[in-house]
Amino acid sequence: MNTPHLEYTTVAIIGGGITGLSAAWYLQKAGIDYTLLEASERWGGKIRTEYLDGYGEQPFVIETGPDSMLAQKPWGWQLADELGLASRLLGTNDEQRNIYVLNKGKLMLMPDGLMLIVPTKFMPFVRTNLISPLGKLRMGLDLFIRPKRDDKDETLAEFIGRRLGKEALDKLAEPLLAGIYSAEPERLSIMATFPRFRAMEQKYGSLTRGMIAVRKNHATPSNNHAPKTVFVSFINGMNELVDALVSQLTGSLQLESSVENIIPAADGSYTLSLSDGSRLTASKVIMTTPANVSASLLNTLAPESAQQLKQIRYVATGTASLAFRREDVPHPLDGFGVVIPRTERRRINALTWTSTKFKCRAPDNHALLRVFFGGSRNPDIMQCTDEELVAIAREELRDILGVQAEPLFHRLYRWPRANPQYDVGHLERIATIEDHLPDGIYVTGSAFRGIGVPDCVYQARQLVEKITQQK
Repeated sequence: MNTPHLEYTTVAIIGGGITGLSAAWYLQKAGIDYTLLEASERWGGKIRTEYLDGYGEQPFVIETGPDSMLAQKPWGWQLADELGLASRLLGTNDEQRNIYVLNKGKLMLMPDGLMLIVPTKFMPFVRTNLISPLGKLRMGLDLFIRPKRDDKDETLAEFIGRRLGKEALDKLAEPLLAGIYSAEPERLSIMATFPRFRAMEQKYGSLTRGMIAVRKNHATPSNNHAPKTVFVSFINGMNELVDALVSQLTGSLQLESSVENIIPAADGSYTLSLSDGSRLTASKVIMTTPANVSASLLNTLAPESAQQLKQIRYVATGTASLAFRREDVPHPLDGFGVVIPRTERRRINALTWTSTKFKCRAPDNHALLRVFFGGSRNPDIMQCTDEELVAIAREELRDILGVQAEPLFHRLYRWPRANPQYDVGHLERIATIEDHLPDGIYVTGSAFRGIGVPDCVYQARQLVEKITQQK
């Protein structure tokens, strides 16, 4: 419930997505009082899980946004552990951890031993027909090409083309890596998205040698508490993380509280004017809102920061989740899904076989499939009606998987400003934004140093540590 006429808080957090909720949690742990303000009627931002009963003993579990966290980035599951959710963590079904690539209209298995886009096993890579003999030879030259030693940024396309060649870019890097950001590899910053590639190149002289070294290190994990799968979620879906945070936060949590402006005071504090007419004074303000929202609040307060924030592009994306009786899907669904290179010129970007990737996502003898569309590759598709989008999803499932049946149901979700685009020079832009902020004002979230759930948690944790050190 809203509490009108708020008066004072040490830290005001604007935005109740995973970054804002995490910031509140870490402030609470540090003993700093806070008020968390969210303009919408619910917490969690893009994290939301829906449940649909009536088809078996367990419900369908449908994610509207992210379906998991990358376990290699530990900050997400570490937060879950702090919240008492360790027993609720759900790893992927790695006994079926195949990834398919659509190649000339046909599904082909990604070769075993491919880490991200780099082969670490010789024979599976040699035997695959996914990459041509010349393409394999070009990828093998990674072992001999001199590393780039400077720290100058470059695009993902430039980096992969330089190390592994154009075929690796088109068939592997673009659908796998650029797909994470729904971005164009010709604009995507390597230093802001995959800096570990550049670090590997400099340390080992090649990506192949670097990935083999990483693979050997992962064979003997040092942290026994770390999840053993690449991705991790929760038994009842990602919303468990949001629910646990909200239930354990003891500060002032205000839904439907939009901030209209921020006014600096002579004593260094800030007064926030809220949509209900009340005012809140805070010593410090953390903005976790999308870049354009933060920019509008900073227009007068920090014009240079606001101008740079406005330069951060976003793309719209969407997903359609469709449920079927298992017998109506002729494909064995023996994997996590399908990545689709843009050279295939499809109207969708990827498929996730949700009920294979995770247990507890569909009743027995049923399948839940998720179709991804939009982004930088197909921006115009977002203009389609819901009916048109569902028809497109069904046509693509028919063509790719042979699914002729009518779905039991579908759920369509659109995110108009879904993914911030980390263009070349992104980190320099972020540094400029932060350098021109007045004391006591902070900006963080998915538009800055990572779009995944663990990245957002980590950014919140780091920021709170910075605030704590300034006390």
